[in-house]
Amino acid sequence: MSAAAQAFAASYAEARRKFLDAAAGAGLAVESKPHPLKGIDGEPLAMDVARDGPADAAALLILSSACHGVEGFCGSGVQVAALRDARWREHAKAQGVAVLYIHGLNPYGFSHLRRTTHENVDLNRNFHDFSLPLPANEAYREVQELLLPREWPPGAANNAELASFVRSRGEAAYQAAVSRGQHDFPDGLFYGGTEASWSNKAVREVLRAHGRRAARIAWIDIHTGLGAPGVGERIYAARDDAATLERARRWWNGDGKTPVTSIYDGSSTSSFLTGMMFQAAYEECPQAQYTGMAMEYGTVPVMQTLHSLRAEQWLQRNPQAAPALVAQIRGQVREAFYTDTDAWKEQVVAQAREALVQAADGLGAPVTA
Repeated sequence: MSAAAQAFAASYAEARRKFLDAAAGAGLAVESKPHPLKGIDGEPLAMDVARDGPADAAALLILSSACHGVEGFCGSGVQVAALRDARWREHAKAQGVAVLYIHGLNPYGFSHLRRTTHENVDLNRNFHDFSLPLPANEAYREVQELLLPREWPPGAANNAELASFVRSRGEAAYQAAVSRGQHDFPDGLFYGGTEASWSNKAVREVLRAHGRRAARIAWIDIHTGLGAPGVGERIYAARDDAATLERARRWWNGDGKTPVTSIYDGSSTSSFLTGMMFQAAYEECPQAQYTGMAMEYGTVPVMQTLHSLRAEQWLQRNPQAAPALVAQIRGQVREAFYTDTDAWKEQVVAQAREALVQAADGLGAPVTA
């Protein structure tokens, strides 16, 4: 097994141990925010935070994992590899950049092989002002019953009706309908919630504690499940602002083969989304110039990913399912968001390291806009 592959883990509990050990090996203290529930094997859950750099650093780079629970297998591996990488840590220090590692944004989902939190909330659709009317997703209302049939696997009639929807609207429209975020069906897919989730509140606490003294903040949040296998799409993750997008592209476009894409101009494999987590950076650290990116690594075709999420959501509605079916569904979800091969892991780490170095260079450069 390669050194890069050794940073990854087979379970949340192992991933957390590796993160804590890597932080300790780097001489960093860890702040843990215990989750109120237990993991799939009864293990304790927590959002763990390690800071590499002085508290008063003007430039802060955030690297986070497991916003979407099961995607934490990838993000945790990236974080552990970075903490073990002395050359990377020295580079950030030389640029005057403190690095904040937030491990397990959604530890419940990570452990239980779910994309959502224990509240069934998609954390990256949960950052709204809940005192205001929430956005409606009319297209999701059309497909909710088709997505979650009474039986699993779906019967022929359900498959035919859903296939008809995809043929008539197109695969992109189907992806958008399902994934944009919705607030009408608490037991449905991509549910944004009607109040702030536990993870929402916890990450805001972290941002207040570590971000309010920084003049410049960059955030790389690791995701999986969209795009070509092993390719890390660099998706702009900030408000729809031309100057900020230009800065993100100046930092992260690299050799031009991995351009920064955007949900605002349709260049991303991601659909337009609502309630995204980056809103918290603006709200909790208003003094800082903010630049953000989601690093989205491809695994399997998007239709396979969505199918696995339908199965997992059906399982939450039907906890009495036969053990063999439970194991099959959980295996499908894991495969949809994590490719357990050395080659994939090495690709992931190499691309993440490049993006980290670019972010440190961008944060350390003189401020121009």
